[in-house]
Amino acid sequence: MDDNDRATGTPPEGAALEGAALSSAALESATIFRRNKVFFGLGTVGRDMVYSLVSMYLMVFITEAVGVSDASLLAITAVMTGARVFDALNDPFMGFVVDNTKSRWGKYKPWIAIGAVLSAAVTVLLFADPGLSGSPYVAYFAVVYVLWGVAWTLNDIPYWSMMPSLSYDQKKREEIGSFARIAANVGLFAVVGAIIPVTAALGARSGSLRSGYFLFACALVAILLAGQSLTLFGVRTVPTLGGDGRKTSLRDMARAIFRNDQLFVTAISMALFMIGYVTTTSFGVHYFKYAYGDEGMYPVFAVILGVSQITALAFFPALGRRFSRKTLHAAAMAVIVFAYVLFFVSPMNMVFIGTAGVLLFAGQAFIQLLMLVYLADTIEYGHWKLGKRNESVSFALQPFINKIGGAAGSGILGVTLVASGINALPEGAAASAEGITLMKSAMMLLPLALIALGYAIHRSRYILDEATYGRIISEIASRAGSAAQNGGIKE
Repeated sequence: MDDNDRATGTPPEGAALEGAALSSAALESATIFRRNKVFFGLGTVGRDMVYSLVSMYLMVFITEAVGVSDASLLAITAVMTGARVFDALNDPFMGFVVDNTKSRWGKYKPWIAIGAVLSAAVTVLLFADPGLSGSPYVAYFAVVYVLWGVAWTLNDIPYWSMMPSLSYDQKKREEIGSFARIAANVGLFAVVGAIIPVTAALGARSGSLRSGYFLFACALVAILLAGQSLTLFGVRTVPTLGGDGRKTSLRDMARAIFRNDQLFVTAISMALFMIGYVTTTSFGVHYFKYAYGDEGMYPVFAVILGVSQITALAFFPALGRRFSRKTLHAAAMAVIVFAYVLFFVSPMNMVFIGTAGVLLFAGQAFIQLLMLVYLADTIEYGHWKLGKRNESVSFALQPFINKIGGAAGSGILGVTLVASGINALPEGAAASAEGITLMKSAMMLLPLALIALGYAIHRSRYILDEATYGRIISEIASRAGSAAQNGGIKE
């Protein structure tokens, strides 16, 4: 096959799926697979605890524990949105650094370790009390928040870009991804369920809700470091199919992002999904406090949603063996559409709200996992099409997208709280009917539109089904074997 054949984006027809399975199976053992699955997944429990605290509840901490004026809140919202966009733009460059890292511990683990330690330290600073208020507090927050984003990037890019190097088998990748998402959701919903009662209890003991958040953050940081140690010492990557190849240049980085059409389509769909998903979850505490009228029900609701999402992820591998990814994606979207509509029109009754929430988060769990494995498979497609394997540059788009989603979600939340008048309400006051409607629209209708658009784009442009992926793997293995016979691995 010449470069013109690869440039068409159409995989070769002659190679068999069975050949791909044999070539990839030769690179790994059952023992390595099981160990990678467990220790990679456990490593993300604490990571997602800390990430959930910062991405979902930092705004709650600022508005409910710190207490700031509308002007300060708008300034902080602008800082958070701008910092996340700036940080997201740095992600591909971190992927470039990781792809070019050579060390006795590999290219992923040194950065995972450095990023974990720095993220832990800066998270503590983010929830500490510097004794400032007004503009000085906004300035302090801006500096620390930007540092947190940089530190998280150092860990996040190598962590997730390591996943495609744990197996070449699609079904095994689904198992690894499923367990990792289950572990991540255990961390996420542990925080969601504990955030209100635990911070309140810690705050009562320490003297303020603000100090309660600080102590809670310190506990999550300890779990983060413990989990990352399991990954660092327990995970072993499989040999790279086709060899490690030459170093990645800046030109390679640009080609990996912009000429891999399947990566590009997946990234757009993921971005629209994450903006919708994060926007919905960001409103959780405020929805139950001001719309439902009982903030104490939020942890109960969150635990129920967490169980439903984890259960959906646990069933995914079995369903993946029976149904195609395309079918599962369509079914998940249908469930999400129904759930959002039900959520919006539901009366303030937990039977209706709970049913909508369970369906919504079960469907979202499927799409989260599908997006993860779609993204992993685009790496082999890029290797086949462009002649260069770039795991970290390609997977850098996932945290990039997550940060864009977080930035958009925080921006929508902050602006909505001010526009609806909710942020200016005195403690114990009720929000207006117009304010509640505005909040519900931003929380439910806008995310539904974004997620549906992302699905439509992906369904119309994504081509990497199971058979196509198998042919690509066979072709990469065949090219690597031919290059070896001709005097060495070439790309």
